[in-house]
Amino acid sequence: MPDMIDKRDRAALFRDRLALAMTEAGATQASLARSAGLDRSTISALLASGTRLPNAQAAADCAMSLGVSTDWLLGLTDRPAPPDRLADEAVTLVHAPRALFDDTIFGWHRAAAGAKIRHVPATLPDILKTPEVAAWEYSAALGVETARALETFEAQRAWLAAAHSDFEIAMPRHELDSLAAGTGYWAGLPAALRRAQIDELARLTETLYPALRLYLFDAHRVFSAPVTVFGSERAVVYLGRQYFVFSDPAKVAEVSRHFDWLVRETSHSARGTAALLHGLTV
Repeated sequence: MPDMIDKRDRAALFRDRLALAMTEAGATQASLARSAGLDRSTISALLASGTRLPNAQAAADCAMSLGVSTDWLLGLTDRPAPPDRLADEAVTLVHAPRALFDDTIFGWHRAAAGAKIRHVPATLPDILKTPEVAAWEYSAALGVETARALETFEAQRAWLAAAHSDFEIAMPRHELDSLAAGTGYWAGLPAALRRAQIDELARLTETLYPALRLYLFDAHRVFSAPVTVFGSERAVVYLGRQYFVFSDPAKVAEVSRHFDWLVRETSHSARGTAALLHGLTV
């Protein structure tokens, strides 16, 4: 059961949120009164210090005029968007180009700077790839833009390194075995590049721990689609041509619990991943 709020505190919260919504909407007392069908004196009274709260009709009319939810104005929720907009924004589809970090992905990282990033990659994590492996993997999609894309990616990766986010990455162990052997997805990648990539993974997981934790799970026992959880605000599932984006807090928490499950199913701790990588034979 939610905590009860004293009438004086609720009135102050309503007053503050009404003023904030008006500022963000560029509304004056007069314009809000006209659009909400209220007297200007009513708006003035609601914004004045005191314990006055609007009746349900007035609160709903103000909320509709300002594009926010009545529940938010009254302090019943911390999400200002009205229910219909929240439903539309809870799950969205975003175009996903076949490339290194695109502007959308980088924007999500920027928005989550300082928060925990939890990631299940489609192959290897992009942020841990050597430039040579990234070029080999994406050159067909990028074409003549490969060199410039790599420059941009390196700049983005440098920004991420300074963003003070914790990275937890979980991936199937067989992906590393395939990389070492040059089979499956990694067939055709020269042995020298594969060795350098494995050495780089070992170096990063060793030197950046615990800010970077790489977990390996057995895909015979558990499975995960490629997914990234950006703090508590967003979870993104990679479909191939599109990102399936969750912004509802409950759904984000559910995806995060999926990641917790993957971590629990790993056979060793992230601290031991570097030693495992050092032991792979190319």
